[in-house]
Amino acid sequence: MPKSNIYVGLEIGTSKICAVVGEVRGDGAIKILGVGQYPSSGVRKGEIVDIAAAQTCLHEALVNAEERSDIMVAGVCLAVTGAHIESVSNRGCIRVADENSEISPADLEEVKAIARDVAIPEQNAVVHTIVQHYYVDDQEKVLNPVGMLGQKLEADYHIIHGVKNRIQNAIRCVREISMEVDDIVFSPLAAAQVVLNREAKQQGSVLIDIGGGTSDYILYLDGAVVASGSLGLGGDHITNDLSVVLKVPRSKAEKLKLEEGSVANGSGEVEGVVDLEAGSHFAGGEVEKSLVNQVIAMRLREMLELIYKRLASTGYLKQVGKGIYLTGGTSLLHGIEDLTEDVFGLPVQKGGAASMTGPAAIFESPQYAMPVGLVRYAQLLDQQRPSKGRIKALGQALTGIFGGGR
Repeated sequence: MPKSNIYVGLEIGTSKICAVVGEVRGDGAIKILGVGQYPSSGVRKGEIVDIAAAQTCLHEALVNAEERSDIMVAGVCLAVTGAHIESVSNRGCIRVADENSEISPADLEEVKAIARDVAIPEQNAVVHTIVQHYYVDDQEKVLNPVGMLGQKLEADYHIIHGVKNRIQNAIRCVREISMEVDDIVFSPLAAAQVVLNREAKQQGSVLIDIGGGTSDYILYLDGAVVASGSLGLGGDHITNDLSVVLKVPRSKAEKLKLEEGSVANGSGEVEGVVDLEAGSHFAGGEVEKSLVNQVIAMRLREMLELIYKRLASTGYLKQVGKGIYLTGGTSLLHGIEDLTEDVFGLPVQKGGAASMTGPAAIFESPQYAMPVGLVRYAQLLDQQRPSKGRIKALGQALTGIFGGGR
């Protein structure tokens, strides 16, 4: 895709495939030019399990995006997710060689290399290496150490990695329909670009993106990413629970979740029944609203508690001052803020994309935060490396993932 201020974000999700074509204006606002969506097939827990089926859905979503935007899409910024995504933080340290103790660009590159050199499973590849802070002697959180005087230079990095073959499957799925993958990005990192402002990242915040098959999270503190990960549970698991407990088809369970579901009174205090129409191999009947809500609340609490335990184990959660931001389709469930606050003991709000213009109110919804965030992320990468092709620069960090050719 020719270098411009128009970018395409692509989410290959468990429930839907979504392509967003956005224009980033001079003032930083994002104008949505077109959105294409199509129900997913061949995707489970955020990962490709049937390339042919997924490609059919992907093609439909991209064609819809092109028709609505009047833009021919050639390259995309692709979101990656899945329970195989892991992260680790590491510190690199060097002694400054210069006799005058002045830190040089070579010193900075050396300490970066040491900080990013961490042991990960052989089958994994690095997705992101994100600088947290630099330290010069005893001075903390230095923004740019080059030119400063000091004897010891340190760098903290957060490294996100995942199983190479699983990431390659998503990339191949796109490339085999003659579409280029310009960049890949871990889902909550993309969403954070349009949901969390500088204050939220500085004071400490957690973004949790709850999709159909996964729940992804990222924690910012002092302006830096300090923890991230993915849980292989999402909204589809709530639907499955409803189907099993209520003995109704999954399609009926999904409709119940979306139209009647609430976790505001998950203990069973809500009264009344919901009439379900008969359908193929289903005789119809009534279900108690209280039971529907109880099933939803139990599964959602389990998911949130698992994320809480992971983040609490890092020691950073108690330093979060701004609170929790919820995105993704499942975050639209009524009462989810109260349940999340009960689990985390922190203020909670639903997070949508900000700084958007045009008739885009619907895309400010939390369920579109991640695909819109991909547009912002692609733009930021363009700004940071103007002298390199985006795929070339990314390939240096993702050794072996992109391979050669389509």
